[in-house]
Amino acid sequence: MLLLSFLPTSPNAGPGRSGEMLMKLPLVRLMLLCGLLRLVSGSPAPAAGDRDPAIKDIIVTTSENDLLLFATVRNAFTEEMLAGVRQGLPVVFTFRMELVKARKLWLDITLVESTVTHTLTWDAEGQAYRVAFSEEDGRVVTTTSLDEARQLMTELNGVKVITLDQLVPDAPYAIHFKVTLKKGSLPLGLGALAPAAVWGDFETDWRTIEFRY
Repeated sequence: MLLLSFLPTSPNAGPGRSGEMLMKLPLVRLMLLCGLLRLVSGSPAPAAGDRDPAIKDIIVTTSENDLLLFATVRNAFTEEMLAGVRQGLPVVFTFRMELVKARKLWLDITLVESTVTHTLTWDAEGQAYRVAFSEEDGRVVTTTSLDEARQLMTELNGVKVITLDQLVPDAPYAIHFKVTLKKGSLPLGLGALAPAAVWGDFETDWRTIEFRY
């Protein structure tokens, strides 16, 4: 059976850091199931306030050809943001990912740096929410359910990170991951049509997952 090893690291460890572990937890193993290797994060949630945005439920898995990332952002929306959407202001979540190959005596090698955006808008004519996904070539899902729109915005469902043929068996790797939440801009000339529902942009801490393929 093919196994991957996984060690959680500090939630604040970002690109360029060594990803020093807070503690060495028992090995979490990934079992081959239905042709997929699933890596479930065994790390505790970041030490954030109850209302602060935070990355949760991180899963790394493989398809036949690619390394895939799943994740969820908790506490991503405020009442001000939701009110702003209904008033015409787009909301953009930017997911930043960096895959590195770890080296003990040298700087880590960056293999992939990528961003994925989810954009939420309100269709006043159709009285529905629209969520656009950059990782799916701009595919748009329309829904009248606020709960569904929030779920679509805050979840990554199998984003391709790298092809497996670029990974070396049993070599140490790490994925650095964070999310920025911000309001978008209205088309030129429409800014005066939307009431001033203003909120500050904010972001999660970096999360780092170390693993061996």
